[in-house]
Amino acid sequence: MNKNRLEAFSDGVLAIIITIMVLEFKVPTETTFEAVIPLFHKFLSYILSFIYVGIYWNNHHHMMHTVKHVNGNILWANLHLLFWLSLIPFATAWIGEHHFAPFPMMLYGIILLMNAIAYFILQTVILKHHGKDSILSKAVGKDFKGKVSVILYVIAVFATKYSIEVSGAIYILVALMWLVPDKRIEKILNENE
Repeated sequence: MNKNRLEAFSDGVLAIIITIMVLEFKVPTETTFEAVIPLFHKFLSYILSFIYVGIYWNNHHHMMHTVKHVNGNILWANLHLLFWLSLIPFATAWIGEHHFAPFPMMLYGIILLMNAIAYFILQTVILKHHGKDSILSKAVGKDFKGKVSVILYVIAVFATKYSIEVSGAIYILVALMWLVPDKRIEKILNENE
């Protein structure tokens, strides 16, 4: 099967996810700077979540460039990833509304963890379908960043019981780790042209 519908659907869902997150902002009734201050926590949670959704969109986009065709397993694995990504607006709104309280922060971390696992599953299904000599297989290698991310998410989830600052710092660290452009797929694609 052609991959175009999978890409178009995924792009649409990710665009809706970002739209839902920004719609959580209610316009202040006042026109002063002080009226915006209560939105500070919501704005911080939105920035972090926007970055995460952007990272997933970017990585998904690059990964799909290595895919020649899709099957039912890839379609389901992709839907699994989109399911977990679609929960980001809920968790974002909750941590913003409750000023990064421990349980909402824990749930946020669990959702980030499940996104990472879902992405790994999608990547694995694609690798299985395209084989060990595929472009994606060469680009992913041992997937150090993917494995470290999962470990850090687990640590952050457990850390929320003791320190939301530590768990928040870990969520930011993982985002920064992935924000640095990952050139593995681009490099392999350029070599194979």
